[in-house]
Amino acid sequence: MLLSNLGRVLIPALLFLVHHAASQAYDYGFDLSKLASRQATSSPFVVKGLPPVKGNIPVRQEIRQLQKSPEKWTLYILGLSMMQYMDQSDQLSWYQIAGIHGVPFQDWDGVNPTPGNEMSGYCTHISVLFPTWHRPYLALYEQVLYSLIQQIASYYEGDELTLYQNAAANFRIPYFDWATLPPAGESLLPFSVGGSATVNASGPNGVQTIANPLYTYQFKPLNSTAFIQAPYNQWLTTVRAPTSDNGTAKSNDTKIALALDRNFPSFQQRLYNLFSNYGNYSTFSNEGWIPEGQENHYDSIESLHDTIHTLTGLGGHMAWIPFSSFDPIFFLHHTMVDRVFAMWQVLYPTSWITPTPAATNSYTTSEGQIQDAQTPLTPFYANTDGTFWTSDAVRDTHVFGYSYPEIAGLNHALQRPNARAQARVRAAINRLYGGSSPASLAIGSARKRDTNGRVLPADPRSARKYPVYQPSKLEGRSWMGSPSSPRLPPAGKIITDNKYREWTANIRVIKQALEGPFFIHLFFGDPVSPNPQAWAFGPNLAGTLSVFASPPMPGMQMGGKVTSGTVPLTSELMKKVTEGEIDSLHPEVIEPYLKANLKLRVVKTDGAVVDPATVQGLKIGIVSSEVKAPASDEELPSWEGQTVHFDLI
Repeated sequence: MLLSNLGRVLIPALLFLVHHAASQAYDYGFDLSKLASRQATSSPFVVKGLPPVKGNIPVRQEIRQLQKSPEKWTLYILGLSMMQYMDQSDQLSWYQIAGIHGVPFQDWDGVNPTPGNEMSGYCTHISVLFPTWHRPYLALYEQVLYSLIQQIASYYEGDELTLYQNAAANFRIPYFDWATLPPAGESLLPFSVGGSATVNASGPNGVQTIANPLYTYQFKPLNSTAFIQAPYNQWLTTVRAPTSDNGTAKSNDTKIALALDRNFPSFQQRLYNLFSNYGNYSTFSNEGWIPEGQENHYDSIESLHDTIHTLTGLGGHMAWIPFSSFDPIFFLHHTMVDRVFAMWQVLYPTSWITPTPAATNSYTTSEGQIQDAQTPLTPFYANTDGTFWTSDAVRDTHVFGYSYPEIAGLNHALQRPNARAQARVRAAINRLYGGSSPASLAIGSARKRDTNGRVLPADPRSARKYPVYQPSKLEGRSWMGSPSSPRLPPAGKIITDNKYREWTANIRVIKQALEGPFFIHLFFGDPVSPNPQAWAFGPNLAGTLSVFASPPMPGMQMGGKVTSGTVPLTSELMKKVTEGEIDSLHPEVIEPYLKANLKLRVVKTDGAVVDPATVQGLKIGIVSSEVKAPASDEELPSWEGQTVHFDLI
């Protein structure tokens, strides 16, 4: 039970809850402060990971799958709630752990900043350490939450006690899979995350209605010296797609659901392409633009991660680097990113970190400093002697006591080639993420079809479980009535001699070009809506690349670092083939079509439209690649040569 740290996690939470009975936290029915005698302290706080259960390492589940286990789900909700109601000054509170990533830019566990870097978070962005740094960060969050859950389970009585203690022992944090088809009739955004501000929790003291800890985090209190920008210095809770720019703003999760659903094919294509065409860790790991040798590899897990951040924020906290980690969806998203990283490691176990200069400052790392596999992943201690975790030390998820469904039981497959493990992971990738690729035509993908053979991807109308999005008068109409899911084109129109062509917009831009996050939207024709804030889910959207950035803050290093990413066009072009607008994906058809129809728009998260010509460093090239289709579910496509067709800007 991680007893050495349990009291340190638990007691501040219990004491805080006692004094906040009027808040929407769970009432356990007794004075939790009496447990204070069990408090134990240790310094430094060691990130240990979680113990196995009967010799087995539990898996982190997709959030909808976790919800199917009532006991685990209840403990998860109660544990999150308890963590969020801890005193913000406590090192293991939600506020302090979230604050490791960005604001309030202060020491965590006594780990001091490099002089001059005081206005940065510990997180490493545009860095080869981006995937590995988040692994112990998530393990810390999981360890604290797990400890709270063990204690909550002990409050049950009778037959329920054993039931909940078994569920608690097997608990691991869930992930939000934003690239696989949700259950029929549901949005990509889980209703448990965005559907209601309150939730009924069946705790040890009966069923109670509490604040939904997945919906928002309530600052207690808001630290306006950390959130100095308006309107963030007015918002008492985290918000998504805020309804206004003043202190009365509410979240509009319907817009988040619409944006995620509309961009689902792009998420799926980007992830599928990363698995099949990005076997080099340096390019896969981060979005930093490397002029030499990167012509065929503009994308990265970090760039895809950025787009999810910005679309789940739409101007709210998730869209801004230093504020994002306070939104509860942050940890669901990053657990998914870690899962993708782990699956990628099985496919390419020998590709690893090569020494690379840091592109930007973090709290403890300076621009230009060489980062390698032994660079300390601060502020996460591996031992009480002051040793920090390193990338080499966290290379296998087992060191933290967790796995994922696709890699469960594959000991050491993340570090050594294992043909059986690789075949298993490739089959999962094809099943879960191949549906928007022409490869699905070649191997009979597991995409669901109705009796007429139509593909059934996430449909914007599946957000109907959320309140109907009401368009402004400027928009003129709602996007809820979108076209039905299209039929797949005949394979012969797409695949010739077991090969097909992928079409991609390669994009690079200076990350801080607009001093905050922004969207690069590509449309077939001009946007239908005159309202730029509806463009993220417009019916003729070809795809979106989001730039995840920081606001201008006093003392913060802004820099002019160029980042890159992609907007895959193939899935939307296949729809055009199905509809008869074009008859193939061949260059002689697609190049003139794109030159005539592909339109670019740049817009900030507040809806301000920006002339693309004024965006510093923005370059967009339209390219295509010949790809060999996989012959079975246990293979991935093989990318061959790339052709540059024209520059959009």
